[in-house]
Amino acid sequence: MHVPSWLSEARQRELVDACRGWARGPVPIRHTVLPSGGVMSVQTVCVGWHWQPYAYTRTAGDVNGARVAEFPDWLVELGREAVVEAYGDPAAGAAYTPDTALINFYEGAAKMGMHQDKDEKSGAPVVSLSIGDRCVFRFGNTESRGRPYTDVELSSGDLFVFGGPSRFAYHGVPKVWPGTAGPATGLHSGRLNITLRETGLA
Repeated sequence: MHVPSWLSEARQRELVDACRGWARGPVPIRHTVLPSGGVMSVQTVCVGWHWQPYAYTRTAGDVNGARVAEFPDWLVELGREAVVEAYGDPAAGAAYTPDTALINFYEGAAKMGMHQDKDEKSGAPVVSLSIGDRCVFRFGNTESRGRPYTDVELSSGDLFVFGGPSRFAYHGVPKVWPGTAGPATGLHSGRLNITLRETGLA
């Protein structure tokens, strides 16, 4: 479900400020190194649980060994509001309790290859929030990285939620348009993507 312009400019500024704080630590933002030795072009910082390919931990053994920032209650509430907005189902929103956020920052030519969000033990929806530069979000099928897929243009403030049969669909960001961020959001360049998830971990 794509909900354009869901976040107000004020809420976007609040999220940008929060992300800047998380980017400083306790586990700072970084380019994730893949098991193959490749380095992701996006920069990532995590809240609640630390993600590294392909597992969640409370501490960041691949960065500085520190425990990641706690997942705040206000972010749980934002995730619940997003699910209600997307599905029109208050019960689904009440049942949603995200406990991690992966925050990706796209700058310059950064992009994201087609992948599945499948390291979680929960099939609860993924809530994706976009702030800053516009991008092409490629949303595919659950079987392969190839077609069929749909290209959706995401702008600053947009909400995208995927769950149910689409929860494990391949998706990626093949293109970002630099210089399209609105300065009123507090992000003058680049793109922030905040994804909220339930890990299903204790």
